[in-house]
Amino acid sequence: MTQSSYENASMVQVFKEGTWDVKLSFLVMGLSNLVNKQFIKGLLFLFSEIAFLIAFAVQIIPAIGGMITLGTQEQGEAIKKVNGLEITVQVAGDNSMLMLIFGLASLIFCAVFAYIYWCNLKSARHLMALKQSGQKIPNFVEDFKTLADGRFHMGLMSIPLIGVLLFTILPLIYMICLAFTNFDHKHPAPKSLFDWVGFSSFGDVFSGRMASTFFPLLGWTLIWAVAATATTFFFGIVLALLLNTKGLKYKKVWRTLFVITIAVPQFVSLLLMRNFLNDNGPLNGLLQSLHLIQHPIPFLSDPVWAKFSIILVNMWIGIPFTMLVATGIIMNLPSEQIEAAEIDGASKLQIFKSITFPQILLIMAPSLIQQFIGNINNFNVIYFLTGGGPTNSSYYQAGSTDLLVTWLYKLTVSAKDYNLASVIGILIFAISAAFSLLAYTRSASFKEGTAK
Repeated sequence: MTQSSYENASMVQVFKEGTWDVKLSFLVMGLSNLVNKQFIKGLLFLFSEIAFLIAFAVQIIPAIGGMITLGTQEQGEAIKKVNGLEITVQVAGDNSMLMLIFGLASLIFCAVFAYIYWCNLKSARHLMALKQSGQKIPNFVEDFKTLADGRFHMGLMSIPLIGVLLFTILPLIYMICLAFTNFDHKHPAPKSLFDWVGFSSFGDVFSGRMASTFFPLLGWTLIWAVAATATTFFFGIVLALLLNTKGLKYKKVWRTLFVITIAVPQFVSLLLMRNFLNDNGPLNGLLQSLHLIQHPIPFLSDPVWAKFSIILVNMWIGIPFTMLVATGIIMNLPSEQIEAAEIDGASKLQIFKSITFPQILLIMAPSLIQQFIGNINNFNVIYFLTGGGPTNSSYYQAGSTDLLVTWLYKLTVSAKDYNLASVIGILIFAISAAFSLLAYTRSASFKEGTAK
């Protein structure tokens, strides 16, 4: 076999046709490197294996066992006699949260070691290929230069990769695992133990006691996402067209006035609007003083009014963003097409429908999808404007204007039902991913990019 053949050979073939040191490298990591005088690299592989075996026996096996059981001894109190006196003492017990985290961390550690083991096998295969072709075996310095020059990016990525594993992957897997436990307000950790319950929490959400809350909130979340995205997109384009009208004076001034809303922090605008739309707020006071209404309009205290108010306030916040993007697109549209259409007698509406809008939509389609997904997870507008209210006695830990994401927050912070919150988090991700893939693959931007 040639060198390239050995480099691409399967590990089964390498084990069958390899020399004794290559075969033993499947059992003793780094042996092939040590035999070929790559001492530093070989020792690194060997020490990695020794460290893993020690950790596996001392930490990993108990941690995985604890993750399976999630504890057997609850923490509590016991009466103990000291010098004839009965005193209450704390009894140490298991902590289900830590046992789950340590178990998951152990599995990630095993996955990292599996990658190192695979690198050991690839190194042995590479050495076998070099020996078969009669080439010189590189020493550690030469290997390091190759890593620093040709694969420098891999070395730089290793540190952030560790951070991603510890602070992104591990918490994400932990959150997913909680959905399959009974970790709720009835089983508060670390005082109490929680256990694996399979898909029981999913059953509660879809057909159990949570269904009467989940499905109405899901419906409102989708209605809100569509309405919020469509209104800001459409009126943002209309505003951009108006500000780009030929002959309009002080265009920069008008744009600046609308952009000011972007400069103000969103939560400040929302809190101001919350006070402005309050039953006893300035707007109701003004309307009553003008004798236009006799009783305050329940902008935020009535479920229907509150939902309309949320959409209108979101328009105030979101339209300037769309206006800025659409303005940039409109200013770069090919003027020849528009002029030719005008010469042919096309009206402004026809030009907008056939030329302007399709090109804006083509460019903004990915951004539009991102806005839609962002609105599904739009925590700020609901939380700061209505807090999810008004209250709804038919819902569990949710108000009439709560989205799934704000309900998740309440389930976590207020109700302490972490298992249900995890289920909602998984469902939000599934819904967002499904809509993103469906919408993007059907968009003209995707089809045009695929065609290229």
